[in-house]
Amino acid sequence: MTDRIRLAGVRARGFHGVLAEEKRDGQEFVVDVELALDLAPAGSRDDLTRTVDYAEVGADVVARIEGPSLDLIEALAEQIAADALARPGVRAVEVTVHKPEAPVGVPFGDVAVTLSRTRAEDVVVALGANLGDPVATLEAAIAELDGVLDGVRRAPFVTTDPVGPPDQPRYTNTVVVGTTALGPEELLAALHAVEARHGRVRDVRWGARTLDLDLIQYGDPARERDVTSGEETLLLPHPRAHERAFVLHPWSRVAPDALLRVDGTPTPVTELLAGVDTSDLEELGC
Repeated sequence: MTDRIRLAGVRARGFHGVLAEEKRDGQEFVVDVELALDLAPAGSRDDLTRTVDYAEVGADVVARIEGPSLDLIEALAEQIAADALARPGVRAVEVTVHKPEAPVGVPFGDVAVTLSRTRAEDVVVALGANLGDPVATLEAAIAELDGVLDGVRRAPFVTTDPVGPPDQPRYTNTVVVGTTALGPEELLAALHAVEARHGRVRDVRWGARTLDLDLIQYGDPARERDVTSGEETLLLPHPRAHERAFVLHPWSRVAPDALLRVDGTPTPVTELLAGVDTSDLEELGC
């Protein structure tokens, strides 16, 4: 179930409307904002940085109401929704703009516009397997990810020598890109659930595995929307992706213009790929 923060009845005077007297004299507007986000990290840690400061949301709303004149409250609602969705962690928003003094021409109690908008963040997931039938496993995992992500696009499969303990079969790897309204922690939990359904166990680091799903990047560095995290349970972007050919090569094939933040700088994936050893990498025709 999605957690929510609701801020109701934010009031301010604005000059929005199509009539000359509305733009000249102004009137009161009332706004309700409901944010959908994952509040578990904030609740478990009692940490303001893990949630949304609703005082700041209210200030944003007032700034929009008191800002440049618009003809339609639909446009005002869109601006307020965009401000809310730009806040980290907010996955969806519902905005209602009330115009109780609107020149309707008949007796009325209120007139309002309500809209709902969902945030779609770009994400990159790397997949790998070297036990059982890796190709079949990866195909099945991609099908499952199609129910977790929207607009899934997959790269070609590649095989590489294993990283980690010796005497392992070669790995089959690929990358998928898509969008999600899930928060990073929730998406990571969904990826782990897919792994578990395919028998993944975490007993040997970099050991042989039936399926490995890594969240490489959450958000778009080109728009400064990517999440960075150094928490042990959520490392973003993936700390070793920039040096792994089996991530960079397929990623560059499915998203040639992709960027990855390395040491704080968004860097073209193709540039990173040019700097790593690809001699053991073979692209499969599937």
